[in-house]
Amino acid sequence: MPRTPKEELSQVAALPFRIKDGKVEVLLVTSRETKRWLIPKGWPMKGKKPHKAAAQEAEEEAGVKGEIKQKPLGYYDYWKRRSTHFDLCRVNVYPLEVSKQLKSWREKGQRQAQWFEVEEAAHQVLEPALAELIRSLPEHV
Repeated sequence: MPRTPKEELSQVAALPFRIKDGKVEVLLVTSRETKRWLIPKGWPMKGKKPHKAAAQEAEEEAGVKGEIKQKPLGYYDYWKRRSTHFDLCRVNVYPLEVSKQLKSWREKGQRQAQWFEVEEAAHQVLEPALAELIRSLPEHV
């Protein structure tokens, strides 16, 4: 059955961060196709709470583990590229305080992962609402 444009697709994302020398830093990863900077995200997982699914995406896409908040920091919308069209997706973003960076993970080699200071990370991402969430992060940690 075709979906109406009003029906929204929903994804979960982790916003990996650490505090280094008193400053909050954010870990961004590149997308596999366009190589632009974003945060680890994916579809909700059956039988998994949304924040746990977001934590799993962070491990698979960025090779990081840590403590994820159960409550989203907020959300942003973006247009998900499909083979023939675009779908509007709403992404709920869960802050993840990174305590461990793995030496190898599932998508290593398919993406780059890099730490940025908050303002720099906000400049790197394309979605204005995601940039705002990144900028607001230090008030919530």
